[in-house]
Amino acid sequence: MDSSAYKLHLALAALVGATAAAAAAYYVHCRSVAQQCGDLARSASARRRRPRAPAAAAAAGGEGGGKLPPPRRAATGSASLPDLSAFYGGGGRGPAAGGYLVEEDEEEEDAEGVVGPHANGALDAAAFLQIPQGLPRLHVGPDGNKQLARSSSKRRIGIIRPNSPKSPGASASALESQEGSDEDNATQHSGKLDNGYLNTNGNLEGEQNGNVIVENGAATPLAAANMIRSHSISNDLHAVQPDPVAADILRKEPEQESFIKLLTAPKEIPSPDEIEVFKILQKCLELREYYLFKEEVAPWEKEVISEPCTPKPNPNPFTYVPEPKSEHFFQMVDGVVHVYADKDYTERIYPVVDATTFFTDLHYILRVTAAGNTRTVCHNRLNLLEHKFKFHLMLNADREFLAQKTAPHRDFYNVRKVDTHVHHSACMNQKHLLRFIKSKLRKEPDEVVIFRDGTYMTLKEVFESLDLTGYDLNVDLLDVHADKSTFHRFDKFNLKYNPCGQSRLREIFLKQDNLIQGRFLAELTKQVFSDLSASKYQMAEYRISIYGRKQSEWDQLASWIVNNELYSENVVWLVQIPRLYNVYKEMGIVTSFQNLLDNIFLPLFEVTIDPASHPQLHVFLKQVVGLDLVDDESKPERRPTKHMPTPEQWTNVFNPAFSYYAYYCYANLYTLNKLRESKGMTTIKFRPHAGEAGDIDHLAATFLLCHNISHGINLRKSPVLQYLYYLGQIGLAMSPLSNNSLFLDYHRNPFPMFFQRGLNVSLSTDDPLQIHLTKEPLVEEYSIAASLWKLSSCDLCEIARNSVYQSGFSHALKAHWVGKNYFKRGPSGNDIHKTNVPHIRVEFRDMIWRNEMRLVYLNNIILPEEIDP
Repeated sequence: MDSSAYKLHLALAALVGATAAAAAAYYVHCRSVAQQCGDLARSASARRRRPRAPAAAAAAGGEGGGKLPPPRRAATGSASLPDLSAFYGGGGRGPAAGGYLVEEDEEEEDAEGVVGPHANGALDAAAFLQIPQGLPRLHVGPDGNKQLARSSSKRRIGIIRPNSPKSPGASASALESQEGSDEDNATQHSGKLDNGYLNTNGNLEGEQNGNVIVENGAATPLAAANMIRSHSISNDLHAVQPDPVAADILRKEPEQESFIKLLTAPKEIPSPDEIEVFKILQKCLELREYYLFKEEVAPWEKEVISEPCTPKPNPNPFTYVPEPKSEHFFQMVDGVVHVYADKDYTERIYPVVDATTFFTDLHYILRVTAAGNTRTVCHNRLNLLEHKFKFHLMLNADREFLAQKTAPHRDFYNVRKVDTHVHHSACMNQKHLLRFIKSKLRKEPDEVVIFRDGTYMTLKEVFESLDLTGYDLNVDLLDVHADKSTFHRFDKFNLKYNPCGQSRLREIFLKQDNLIQGRFLAELTKQVFSDLSASKYQMAEYRISIYGRKQSEWDQLASWIVNNELYSENVVWLVQIPRLYNVYKEMGIVTSFQNLLDNIFLPLFEVTIDPASHPQLHVFLKQVVGLDLVDDESKPERRPTKHMPTPEQWTNVFNPAFSYYAYYCYANLYTLNKLRESKGMTTIKFRPHAGEAGDIDHLAATFLLCHNISHGINLRKSPVLQYLYYLGQIGLAMSPLSNNSLFLDYHRNPFPMFFQRGLNVSLSTDDPLQIHLTKEPLVEEYSIAASLWKLSSCDLCEIARNSVYQSGFSHALKAHWVGKNYFKRGPSGNDIHKTNVPHIRVEFRDMIWRNEMRLVYLNNIILPEEIDP
């Protein structure tokens, strides 16, 4: 009985609930119908109130005056929407009526256009098709070609607003281009996107009329191949159209990247004051061209590479191949080696600029850098370069980011990057050195490693004399890392090369001319080489010292390299010369500056003329690509005069100025390179440290004499030299983390400014032992720069590409790393599949540089199509 009552109550509750639900649904339905009817009534009332033109007037529209303006209709030139003219039967340009209402912008709500099949242009009320509001979207077939309606009369060209390369906007547009809306997945897209170059004078929306694009207020024809066209994927009239740039991802053709070029003015007309300054700058550039050593035959002309492949490693890099001795004769005259064809020949065959001429030209450069009008013009040009790059990023950052996505396999991690400035004795990180020392203490404690205080000492005895064991050692005790105490203290920074503050440990582990003949340093170097080979995409140019105390130093260094077989496909060598004449003079090692030059350069001329005289040095020089000058630039020095003492006359205890060192190194190296080139041997470029501290005289001297330099942060103090370095595209191997420890806080470093202005900059590590903390110091350098200065992936890849160009690696390796046409300027020399640098970025840099050069030379210059060898 109780269960029956329960069931009855449950049934009554269900009935009541269903009745309430039905009543609510009926009420909602009635409200919807009433609202729809009201909307229809208001729409009909609005059409009845609209004034109409008589049919006769409409028919006589072409007879004369009194005709009404044609109603707005859809544009007929777009390739992004289907062509429905055949469907409606209207193909003329008259005011077709009887079609669908086309809504315009809010400012033009009163001017509504219609399209339809009526050829006579009359509006027929009976044929007017009404579309109530709220109906679903209109779908059309995939065979249409032209646009029926547009949503805004102001949008002329389909150009997206660029977002940040890392913003979600780029990803979203790419996905929309590929997939379309959920409703249109079944519709296939078969059109091809034809992207060219669009010139807009910085106007994103661009005013376009038909096939004409407006630039700087003047209409110029726009070729059909150069117009950006967006093809509809979904064929949906009301959907958001796909991003034409994001469609590049689908096409997989990074070579056809679209590029918005910013035209700041139709033509720059320099003022008379600027013309005067530009003529001065022309002379400065011509002086550099006169001094700089260039090979007679470029490497890409000596060895033509049609299809670059992975170069085969040299199986026997230390094999000496005998070469005949030449008849050349040489002698040192006033600090510069003179070379003659033979002993009886009295005229030198490779003349070089004399010292007086060089110092005269140097003073001219310094006067130019100090002139007020020159500084003003160069400062303005540099600011304009910086802002042009920022505008370029605003317009093309998304395009660059999307172009990088199309390059298969490549990203920042697997593009080649060269550490263009790193000292060999500090090439490992502190943890690596600590592990190596502990390993040697454990495995070879009884190895005799040093002679001190009249006795030979084993490795174990050395550490016992320091009251240390292997267990005691840690990174903090090693104390090789630079800290706040080294800022503006170059002397303390150099002391960081001494592990545990002990010079004897430096001699044992970080020197190659010691009692064990540098065996520990050689083993440590091989481990670093192994790490580089494992990373595959990182290369290094290690700097190793020749002091100039005796001529046998070259043979000792070459013997150490060859006997320990220190060779890697990822490594080349530079020889650095410390500017320590005053120290050697006080010690009595040399009597004049001429002794230093003799010890450094005479063995090089001997081995070049007769390789058999120094066979190991001959083999080693095949791996040497540059000569460097190093020391503390912040030391005060006297500016050289036009008439300086000759090196043989320089017998005082004062160290010569930087430019004095630079000239005599340059002059002897210039002559040596001419001789080596004539014999088919490798040449050595002059690539000193300059501009880390001290006077800008250093940078003026290197502007005349050097291919590229290390540091160069003092260029921020001289807009004239900075602009000249930009025009000459002189390489700067910058090390912001090293500068942060020594001379300049990281946030004040000019690297990002130099990069934006287009100077040829690369990132390098300088001293990983003192500066860096990770196993990959070069990636650490890039990583910190990217984080603090917000560098994009494109920026990092461009910097890495610059490092390959600045390096001294062979032509075959550069062709393999950055493309077979790497020696060509502009996008024709770029291969995004190897460098991951979009053609957009390369073309922008090349275009701006060419514009500046033409401006400086007043359009009276023919710019080369190839880079300087």
